[in-house]
Amino acid sequence: MPDTQTARVAVYLDFDNIVMSWYDRVHGRNAYSRDRQKIAENPVDPEITERLTKATIDVGAIIDYAASFGTLVLTRAYADWSAPVNAEYRSQLVARAVDLVQLFPAAAYAKNGADIRLAVDAVEDMFRLPDLTHVVIVAGDSDYVPLAQRCKRLGRYVVGVGVAGSTAKSLAAACDRFDAYDSLPGIPKLSETKKDAAPSRPRTRKRSKDPAVDLLERAIQLEGERADGEWLHASAVKDLMKRLDPSFSEKALGFRSFSDFLKAQTEHVEVDEESNVVQVKAVVRG
Repeated sequence: MPDTQTARVAVYLDFDNIVMSWYDRVHGRNAYSRDRQKIAENPVDPEITERLTKATIDVGAIIDYAASFGTLVLTRAYADWSAPVNAEYRSQLVARAVDLVQLFPAAAYAKNGADIRLAVDAVEDMFRLPDLTHVVIVAGDSDYVPLAQRCKRLGRYVVGVGVAGSTAKSLAAACDRFDAYDSLPGIPKLSETKKDAAPSRPRTRKRSKDPAVDLLERAIQLEGERADGEWLHASAVKDLMKRLDPSFSEKALGFRSFSDFLKAQTEHVEVDEESNVVQVKAVVRG
């Protein structure tokens, strides 16, 4: 696996695929197909609104996960953004610097060709940007197997993200690493999602009152998943925090160093400075 300190990541989201797959995961097999016409005709119907709310995708969790592999060079999401079910996400995606690629279905309820457009763009980007080290494909269709294989042949580390139960086994096998959307850091367990009946959407993860602390906790969780360890290098955590939020600065918060910032968060982290390398881990809450 390439060095994450120099890793450069491209992210491609088949957004329609993820939205529909998660809807089916929450409400049962083929639920989206059964509700598709109601969603298209009257998305503000109270019953439909509640069902969409319970099946809301956490865009931030996906982008944060991709950023844990390295610097995000480009991020694209493919969908029909005029559709109300997708339009709800536009502001979230734009806020995370995601390019929205507009697609239209060839006929009513037909495939919109996201797989073809996404694959063409990804291959073109790999030749246009030879320093790309990672390709993150957020989808579940077996149609993306040739793309994953081509990316690997071109020397890229391929990460797949899809919804459990709706992802082709062949796609998972074609990637260097594959993670279920359900298992990403910050995504609540499905049982919790089904119980959530919040009236407004889109639903996002609960944030700490202090944005810097929330950022720290997210970075530790993501870096812990990547490094597969309890104690983490403080420098790696800071690098990830900067990738998640380039505006982060411990000095702007009144601390002389990142170590001082960490030591001030005793309710959230433990710091080990006994060796030459400062290490940090999350406080385990009972």
